[in-house]
Amino acid sequence: MKKTVVIGASPNPDRYSNRAILELQRFGYEVIGLGLREGTVGEVSILTDRPKIKGVDTVSLYVGPQHQENWIDYIVELNPRRVILNPGTENDQTEKRLDQAEIKWEHACTLVLLTIGAY
Repeated sequence: MKKTVVIGASPNPDRYSNRAILELQRFGYEVIGLGLREGTVGEVSILTDRPKIKGVDTVSLYVGPQHQENWIDYIVELNPRRVILNPGTENDQTEKRLDQAEIKWEHACTLVLLTIGAY
């Protein structure tokens, strides 16, 4: 089963990260949620630390550019196959750092990719 880490996870049902976690679960993906506040989304507990996670396929990013510097080293350490920069997370510095680490990234929406079968 492909493992997705959602960074910027929120227990608030109005947030897109929350919706993405629910949809990823519905489609059968293993999901790990990382955020600022503990909580749950469906069956996923939101973690506030940065655990060592092996075998990450995708990082779905929901953290704005102003806070990505706090996450980029961790993302590179996870060494995912790809990073999805959801709308509002586009950032030249993050993209350059991912390029340097030879991690594939794309400007896309996790929810749309799931809906059209392109995730």
